Amino acid sequence: MTSPYHGLADEIIYSRFLKEQDETLLAELLDRHGQSLVLFLNGMVQNMEDAEELMLDSFAVIASGTVHYTVRKDSTFKTWLFAIARNKAKMLLRKRKFVFTSIDEEVLADKNLPESEVFDKEERKELYKALSEINKDYRQVLYLTYFEDMKPEEIARVLNKSIKQIYNLTARGREALKTVLLRNGFREGRY
Repeated sequence: MTSPYHGLADEIIYSRFLKEQDETLLAELLDRHGQSLVLFLNGMVQNMEDAEELMLDSFAVIASGTVHYTVRKDSTFKTWLFAIARNKAKMLLRKRKFVFTSIDEEVLADKNLPESEVFDKEERKELYKALSEINKDYRQVLYLTYFEDMKPEEIARVLNKSIKQIYNLTARGREALKTVLLRNGFREGRY
């Protein structure tokens, strides 16, 4: 069944939520971004329960209205939401001093995830696993590029880095990922 909010921009839905306090509007944003936000956060904290809790905490922050999204041409609602979530994850990591190791295999095998179409092809699954073997800064940039289809400007806002840093991290990340993929038996040019 198609959502009654299909076609409405996230910014409009969020603005209406703040005015009307209609929980179905917040639920729409959660449906649109919840699972991809969990996957992004899991890449940082390496624990699905923590990632899910951080995702919910991020939505609680935006639902509270204590922070405000301002429409800007260099930032979308999604960028803003991911930046809030990233800051929440950084606070948790500081608190627990976690280190990223690898992605939970159950996440990749769960066919109930809305993003399961991302992992339908074996190559995409292998690509996601290979990301866990590279530097975390490279991994975050490449995840946001390939799995969230964010532009360098948006990624810069999410990660609080300059656009030049994002371009450099992307280039280095691609080389590091290529090395991992070749080491794992993939032919050159496959990705």
